[in-house]
Amino acid sequence: MNPEDALSQLRDIHQPVTGGLWPPAPGWWLLALIAIALVAVILWLLYRRRQKSLWRRLAEAELNRLSAAAAPSPEWFSRLNTLLKQVSRECYPELHPETLSGEAWISFLLEQAPADRTASRPLVEAMVRSAWLPEASADPAQALAFARQWLGGQKC
Repeated sequence: MNPEDALSQLRDIHQPVTGGLWPPAPGWWLLALIAIALVAVILWLLYRRRQKSLWRRLAEAELNRLSAAAAPSPEWFSRLNTLLKQVSRECYPELHPETLSGEAWISFLLEQAPADRTASRPLVEAMVRSAWLPEASADPAQALAFARQWLGGQKC
């Protein structure tokens, strides 16, 4: 080696040492926090949506139980009216539908019905009156059809 030769004094080329995977750069920390917050918000919104529609799932389950036990008895029609009042109380709490009875309850059901009200008025009258008369005058299948249609039309 010649001490005068500057090239002989240079070291060989080497790669720089990487910083490694840990700890991540501040941008990755920020991205992780945003992702966690986004997932938390989405889960919270899904939970709220599910809780908000819980009444509908419970009402449909009760309607299915009533359908399985359909009978032209005052007790059965009373249970159906009770279910409709519970749904009404959930959807229209400011109107206090649970206190309605007779003609006021019939009018309320028809006002909140999603489809043709004139065709279903005799059915609704018979359905409501069958809950307290000794002999039921309404057909349970038609009453169930009306209840399903009415429940499906509620937007609360």
